[in-house]
Amino acid sequence: MMSASRASLPSIRVSQIRSVFRSGALRLAAASFLALPIAGCSTFDSLNPFGGEKYETKLLPDVPAEDIYDQGLARLQKNDGEGAAKKFSELEKQYPYSQWSRKGLLMQTYSQYEGAQYDDAIASGNRYIGLYPSTQEAAYATYLIGMSYYKQIPDISRDQDATEKALQVFTALVQRYPKSEYVDDAKHKITVTRDQLAGKEMSVGRYYLARRNYTAAVNRFRDVLGKYQTTRHAEEALYRLTEAYLRLGIAHEAQTAAAVLGHNFPDSPWYNDAYKLLAGGGLQPNEDRGSWISKAFQKVGLG
Repeated sequence: MMSASRASLPSIRVSQIRSVFRSGALRLAAASFLALPIAGCSTFDSLNPFGGEKYETKLLPDVPAEDIYDQGLARLQKNDGEGAAKKFSELEKQYPYSQWSRKGLLMQTYSQYEGAQYDDAIASGNRYIGLYPSTQEAAYATYLIGMSYYKQIPDISRDQDATEKALQVFTALVQRYPKSEYVDDAKHKITVTRDQLAGKEMSVGRYYLARRNYTAAVNRFRDVLGKYQTTRHAEEALYRLTEAYLRLGIAHEAQTAAAVLGHNFPDSPWYNDAYKLLAGGGLQPNEDRGSWISKAFQKVGLG
C-alpha cells in the first residue's frame, strides 16, 4: 500500500487532491498528504518523507593531541604564525585540563608573537600565567608578553604606553624569576625602555624650554633625574636644569645642577656648557647639599 501511494504521487493533480479531500473515506489520507511541505518544490519527488536526509549529522573522528601539536609546529615552520596559533588553540578545546592544553596555550602565545599578533599574544600569555603561575614555562610566557609590548614601542614623539608596560613586565620577570634564562635579556630591555622613557621626558622638556615655559621644563627634567638618572639622558637633564633655573632667577639651583653634573660627569661636554653658562652670569658651580638635585643623586650613590 505504501509503495502504491508513493508511485502515484507525481501524477496527482490539484483537482484530484480536492476530490480526494471531499471523500469522507479518503479524508484522512488527503489530510496526511496536504501536511507535506510544498513551498519552493517543483515536483512531489522532493517531498518524499521516506527518502534520505538532506543534512546528515556526522561525528568527526578524534584527532590525537600529538597530531594537532605537530600540525601547529608545521605551520610555524612555514612562518604561518596565525595558522599555527589557531591549530594550537584546538588542543585546549579538544583536550581541556590536560598537559596538551597547557602546552598548546604556551605555543599559541609564541605563535601569535611570531605572527606579529602582539595584542593576542599578550592576552594568551596573561591567560597562561593566570592558569599556570607555578610552571617553569611561566617565565617564558612573561617574557613573551614583555617582548610583545617591546615590539610595539614607537618613537619618542608618540605616546609611550607600550614602553611603560614593557618596562613593568620585564621588571616583574627579573623579580619573580631571578634564575630564569630570560633574565639577562630582560635586564637589557629594562635599560632600553628606561632610556626611551627618559628620552620622551627630555623631548617634552626641551619643547617647554624653547617656549620659555621654564617651570614646566624643570618638572620634566626633574622627572628624568628622579626616575631615570642612570640613563644617558641624566647629563643633559642637569645642563637643562642649569639653563632653566638661571632663566627663572633661581641661581643656587642652577649652580647645584652644574656642580652635580661636574662631579658625576667631569668629562661631559654638557658640563663644559653648564660651566660657561654660569660664568656668563658671574657664577660658578656650587652644590647645595639640601637641594633636591643633590639629594636625588645621593640616593643612588652617585653624588
